[in-house]
Amino acid sequence: MRVIAIIVVILGLASLVFGILFVSEASSAENQVLNEIAPLTSLSQINPQYDKVTAAFNQRLAAEEPGIKTGTQPSAMYAYLSGQRALLGLAKSNVGLAMFTRLSGIAGIFLGLGLVLSGLALLRKAQSVPA
Repeated sequence: MRVIAIIVVILGLASLVFGILFVSEASSAENQVLNEIAPLTSLSQINPQYDKVTAAFNQRLAAEEPGIKTGTQPSAMYAYLSGQRALLGLAKSNVGLAMFTRLSGIAGIFLGLGLVLSGLALLRKAQSVPA
């Protein structure tokens, strides 16, 4: 019984460590995305900017699609909007991944705390039971 209790405590401590690492890495990832989306100043501006760029891109696509299909080069604005849309989409996915990582870290912390406490309770129970 003691061996199982010790294994549960060790797993709980590992879960706590990984949870803390996940939460700190999520914050680091969000800061990196924020540094790379200039001139936007907050992560909450990514979705509205993406929607705005997508609307402009769709208008430009509707205007230039017949020419593109016949083999003419798209305009510089089309290429710019296409690139902006792709980069903002990547920023959106990176922010979503960072939020998921943070949530996983918080869940890992709670799971680790539960495992440590239950392992300690099992260890106490094993010590109080005569062999």
